[in-house]
Amino acid sequence: MKLQIKNLFIITMLLFVTIGGTTSCGSKKKMAKKEYEAKVEQAKKDLNAIINEETLWTLEEQKARVEEIEKMDLQNPEIDELIIKAKEILNREIAEAERLAEEERLRQLEEQNQMKPKTSLEDYFAIIAAAPDAETANEKIAEALKLFASPDVPVLIIIYHVGDIIDYDAPTTAERYLNYIKDQKKVNVGIKNIKYDNDNKITELELIKK
Repeated sequence: MKLQIKNLFIITMLLFVTIGGTTSCGSKKKMAKKEYEAKVEQAKKDLNAIINEETLWTLEEQKARVEEIEKMDLQNPEIDELIIKAKEILNREIAEAERLAEEERLRQLEEQNQMKPKTSLEDYFAIIAAAPDAETANEKIAEALKLFASPDVPVLIIIYHVGDIIDYDAPTTAERYLNYIKDQKKVNVGIKNIKYDNDNKITELELIKK
């Protein structure tokens, strides 16, 4: 009798453990399923918000969220499609933001350049003539040549002008004349006329001796 009671107790305990284990396992599965469904719903919500531009996140934050969802690998076809669409939209928006940022950078650079005092051609003549050495003079010549369409732009020098009578010195070029100033270390001409192209570069220079 005692043996039967003991066996019955053992069987009861085994049944309790088995039933309890099964219940616990089922609870864990239900919890895991709920967590998965919650992640799926949140992922859909976030991806749709990004696609429809209904989020206050920055582009970088949106990109990070899409990458996070992708790494979760939720094995959901709808989410996979939303990820592709969100990526396409973000890539376009990021490219546009970078383009606008570059335009703004160039605009600010242009404003800075406009604020800088510009050196006129006559100023360059004086600077080159007064340069303390050949190296400095050559640097200023290189700067001055940027005002011309090319180093070979013709330079005409009026040596005599009375009424309609005009005599010119032998024609030269911008580069040659700037080097002439460097060698002579003086300037004895003034600017009579300048012609420009559409890029505001000098295409012809007419000087007159003082």
